[in-house]
Amino acid sequence: MPQRRVAVIDRELCNPRACDWYLCQRACPVNRMSMRHLSHDMPESEALGSMEKGCITTSELDRKPLIDEGLCIGCGICCKKCPTLAIDVVNLPTSLDETPVHRYGKNRFVLFRLPAPQKGSVVGLVGQNGTGKTTVMNILSGNLKPNSGEAEGSWKQILLKFKGTEMRNYLSLIADKKLRAAYKLQHVDRIPQLYKGKVRDHLRASKDVVDRLGIQQMLDKDIAGLSGGELQLFAVAAALSKDADFFFFDEPSSYLDVFQRLRVAQEIRRLAEGRFVMVIEHDLAVADYLADVVHILYGRPGVFGIVSQPYTVRAGINTLLEGFIPEENVRFRDEPIKFAARAKEAAKHKLFMEFPAFEKRFAGFSMRTEPGRLNRGEVIGIMGPNATGKSTFIRMLAGEEKPDNNALVPSFRLSYKPQRLVLESNEAEMLVREYLSQKTCKETFSKEDKHITLLLGLEKLYERAMGKLSGGELQSVFVAVALIRDANIVLLDEPSAFLDVEQRLRVAKLIRSRAELMETPCFVVDHDLQFLDIISDRVIVFEGEPGKSGHSLAPCELGAGMNRFLKSVGITFRRDKESGRARANKPGSQKDQEQKAEGRYYYAD
Repeated sequence: MPQRRVAVIDRELCNPRACDWYLCQRACPVNRMSMRHLSHDMPESEALGSMEKGCITTSELDRKPLIDEGLCIGCGICCKKCPTLAIDVVNLPTSLDETPVHRYGKNRFVLFRLPAPQKGSVVGLVGQNGTGKTTVMNILSGNLKPNSGEAEGSWKQILLKFKGTEMRNYLSLIADKKLRAAYKLQHVDRIPQLYKGKVRDHLRASKDVVDRLGIQQMLDKDIAGLSGGELQLFAVAAALSKDADFFFFDEPSSYLDVFQRLRVAQEIRRLAEGRFVMVIEHDLAVADYLADVVHILYGRPGVFGIVSQPYTVRAGINTLLEGFIPEENVRFRDEPIKFAARAKEAAKHKLFMEFPAFEKRFAGFSMRTEPGRLNRGEVIGIMGPNATGKSTFIRMLAGEEKPDNNALVPSFRLSYKPQRLVLESNEAEMLVREYLSQKTCKETFSKEDKHITLLLGLEKLYERAMGKLSGGELQSVFVAVALIRDANIVLLDEPSAFLDVEQRLRVAKLIRSRAELMETPCFVVDHDLQFLDIISDRVIVFEGEPGKSGHSLAPCELGAGMNRFLKSVGITFRRDKESGRARANKPGSQKDQEQKAEGRYYYAD
C-alpha cells in the first residue's frame, strides 16, 4: 500500500529533557486512547513504558521518540507541542502512488523518484533547498544505494525495482562499477580547510580549461588567500579536469560575476558532449542559459522530496515559479511567483549624505569612484566584475577604510555581511541562538528582529551547531545578523548565494523593509540580476580590469545601469511572457540581434 503520510523527527534537535520527557507521547490522541485500559494508579512514566503499540513510542537506541506513520492520524498535535520544533508530520500528495527511492531511516528524510541523466545533455535540478538534491547526487554518483525506504538490499533487488524504466540502464553502470563520477561541492568556503598550499599544487586542469576560465593569475596564489569567486573557479576547474563519466555541479555560479558565470556555463556545456552532466542552480537566468532539460524537486524541506518529470528548461522553470504541476494535479506553493516589472516608488529625496570621489591603491590594484548622493531608506544595488573594488568602496563610504586622496566622510556604524561564509574555530561549535546573540550584541530580540529570524527560517535552527549548517542555512544566519545589528549603513555582499528562489525573495523583502522602515541606506553587491532588479532603487556600476583597476559610476537609475553593464558583458535579456523573469537571449539569435541594434540590453518586453 502506498505511503500516505511522512513523519520526520530531527534527532539532533529532539531533546526529551526540554519537554519534561516525551510530551509528544503524552499529547498524542492515539497514545491517549491506548492508555485508557491502563490502571489509573499506575505512574505515567510506567504507563508510557508499558505501551507496545502506541503511535509514538521510544527508540531503544537513543531513547528518543519514534512515530508509527501507519497509526498516525496526522493531527499535528505533537508538532505543535514539541518545544524544539523537532517534529514534522506531512500528508503526501494523493497522486503519489509509488514507493520511495530512498529513506535515511525511520522518521527521517524520504526521496521519491530520480531524475534520469541524459548523455550529451545538461540536466538541471531546480527547487527548494532541503528537498533531496544532495541525495539525488549521492545516488547517481554511486555513493549511496537506493533502499526503497526499507533495509538496504542487493543491487540485483534494486535493479529489479527499476525494471522497465530509463534509470535501470544507468544504475546498472553503477552496480557494475563502470561509472566514474566527479562532484563540484556546494560550500566552496570549506576548500581552504581541505587543501593547503598553492593552487597549481592541487589543480590538474588542462591549459585550455585554465585559459578559458581566465584563472591563470591565481595559479600561484595560496588557497587560504583565495576570494569566494576564486574558490568557486578552483572547484569548477578541478571538477572539469577529472576523468569521469558523470559530472555533478552543485551551484557553480555562487560568488561568480556575470562574466565568470557565462564562462563556467560554456565550459559545462562543452563538457556535456558524450557525458552525463547534472547541475543544481538557483540563479534562474543561469539555469535557463545552461540546462537543456530540468527536473523540479518539491515537497517539504527536510521531510520529503519528489522529483518531477523532465521538462524543457523554459517550461520547467515557469512550472517551478507557478508552484503547480498540472500533470500530477499537485500544488506545492500557495501563490505563484511573478516577476512583473515592479512599479518603482517615487524617488527617495531625503538626503543621508553626499559622498566625494575616492581613490585607493594597494597591492598592485588601483581604484577610483565618482562622487554621488546617498538618500535615506534607499537600496542601492552594486554590480560589476569581481575584484574591481566594490566592497572597498563601501568601507571607505562608511569610514572604515581611509581613501588615498584624503576625501573626508563622516564615520558611520556599518553592518556588513561578508561575501564568504567563514566561521572562526570557536564559532563552529556555537549554537545558532548563541551566535546570533553574540554577533548582534543583543540578548533579547525585538518584534522586528524576530520577524527577520522567522522569515529566514532560523527559529528551527536555534539549537543546531553553526558548523553543521548547510550553505543556505549559514547564509540565512549571516543575513539575519547584518539586518538585526544597529547600524547607519547596511552592506550585504552576495546575500543570494546558496539560497533557493523562495529564500531569495524573502531576503529581498527583508532588505527593502529594513531600508524603508528604519530609513537605513542598504547596499547590496550581487550577481543575480533578477535579485538586484527586485530590490534596487538605484544601482552603482563598477568597471575595470579585475585585480588591477576599478572605476565606479555615480548611482544611477536601475534600467540605465543594467543596460550599461550588460552591454559590457555582451548579452541581452528579455522578460519571459508567462512569469516575467529574466531570460538571457541566445547569442546571435534574432531577438539578441534586434535588441543590440536598438541598444536595449535589459528586459525588452
